[in-house]
Amino acid sequence: MSQRFLILAAFALITLLGYFQFPGHTYLQSDTQIYIPILERLRDPDLYKADPVALRPHVSYTIYDEVALALRRLTGLDFEWVLAAQQLVFRFLGIWGVYLIATSMGLQTRMAVVVASIVHLGASIHGPAVLTVEYEPVPRGFAIPLIILAIGLLAHNRTLPAAAVAGLAILFHPPTVVPFLAVYGIMLLRLPDAEERRRRWQYLLPILGAAALLFVFSKLQAGLSEKQDLFGRIDAELERLQRLRGAYNWVSLWAVEWIWQYLFLWVAGVIAFLRMGRWVPEKLQFFVAGLPAYGLLMIPVSYLTLEGMKWSFIPQFQPARAVLFVVLMIMITGSAAGLRAAQARRWLEAVVWLVIVFAIPVNIRVLPILFPNLTDPVIVRRLLLTLGLAGLAVLAAVMEKRPGAWATWAACLILPCFLIPHVGGIQNFPELHHPELDELAAWARENTPQDAVFLFPFAERSLHPGVFRARSLRTVYVDWKSGGQVNLLKDFADEWWQRWQAAMARPGSKLDLASYARLGIDFIVVERKDALPEVQTVFANSRYAVYGVPR
Repeated sequence: MSQRFLILAAFALITLLGYFQFPGHTYLQSDTQIYIPILERLRDPDLYKADPVALRPHVSYTIYDEVALALRRLTGLDFEWVLAAQQLVFRFLGIWGVYLIATSMGLQTRMAVVVASIVHLGASIHGPAVLTVEYEPVPRGFAIPLIILAIGLLAHNRTLPAAAVAGLAILFHPPTVVPFLAVYGIMLLRLPDAEERRRRWQYLLPILGAAALLFVFSKLQAGLSEKQDLFGRIDAELERLQRLRGAYNWVSLWAVEWIWQYLFLWVAGVIAFLRMGRWVPEKLQFFVAGLPAYGLLMIPVSYLTLEGMKWSFIPQFQPARAVLFVVLMIMITGSAAGLRAAQARRWLEAVVWLVIVFAIPVNIRVLPILFPNLTDPVIVRRLLLTLGLAGLAVLAAVMEKRPGAWATWAACLILPCFLIPHVGGIQNFPELHHPELDELAAWARENTPQDAVFLFPFAERSLHPGVFRARSLRTVYVDWKSGGQVNLLKDFADEWWQRWQAAMARPGSKLDLASYARLGIDFIVVERKDALPEVQTVFANSRYAVYGVPR
């Protein structure tokens, strides 16, 4: 069995474990609740004729929609399947990218795979609300692995292929690629090799070509009805809505402890970078040092431009989300530094690095690491788990060339995916889908007109209406998740808030069906505990009751 085949098999194993076990995957639990109605309406303009979410698509500056629509036409599969297939492919490419980075720093094959498996455990970036490994098949989740792969190719001096991969990332989600482009530009200006300096424009062509192609696609985009305001100012009312619905963009609303966390991880990343020293290739040095610095800098930049200048472009660009590179780089360099220290028999150093790295997916904050609350059984259990995982990685590094090395290596790849959720009690996302909701959506899809409008008046901030919208292919008058578009579209923000105030009710309050008729709503959906005994249902199951709104 060839070495290359074993590496690819290990990548596939990490991809599948990450997808089905930990960190896991979701569908219609986050932003796909927005993207799927948009895609369905682009596929069939007769759908969602009264739904602002689908009527105002924001996919002009991405090929996400074109690729999904093309794959659906080609395969005949639903969007759920074609997006899941892409998600698996891009996660695989991201794992390959981490592996390339690790091997460029002198790690042998098996230890480089261990680094890739650790990084693929993912991290929740609290504050800006972003992930290093996205659970959903969304544009940002496709772009991040491509950036990692581009950095890995650069670490091996494959600059032109790296630029092509970065160009593909631009086509999927330009804002995510901006930090990479900033560092890449600096790297091109400081290339030491004379021959490479003469080829700078060649290294820029794939990126410039991707940007030009994206511009052309944006002009040909079907269904765009509202342009995003890039140079305006946020007025007081829009600011209030964005703070309500998109608090993650407003740095002043972040918990201070998370800012300290990123400062701590940045300092740790600098030390890891210095500790690795000569093992970090020259081109990789730009990204190991530059991306975390960029990410940390974007926190005050976001504060000044959004909360100071009220620049309307900032909630769309979301620069503070670049702080994910602080976490991503310490996971890569910290893992590499820890494994190298273990192989050099520097036990304490190895354990410290690997504890920091494993504490990130285990979701331990800085203060519990430095000053643990030993009276809290959850913290104690997670600290012990973190130490155990660090010890397992140290053992795998020490055993790399000894008998039994394959067993410890395989354990290092597999066990964290099971121990973190089951022993650490880490649940990355709630259980949202259930048969009753699917039954409700199937009934609506098969028994109501395509232009029927539904409302879940007591749903409050529940995500179930968004699942229903996508599964049933029917309009939902208003729901909490769709309000996330207030960051992108000013007119949508006004309409969403008007609908929210006009239609949503507190649980237990009496519903005025006549008022819903005036709003153009056809059906009311409530949970059985909120059933209306005086009104005849048109559909009911063990969880939901549906009432027709008399015209």
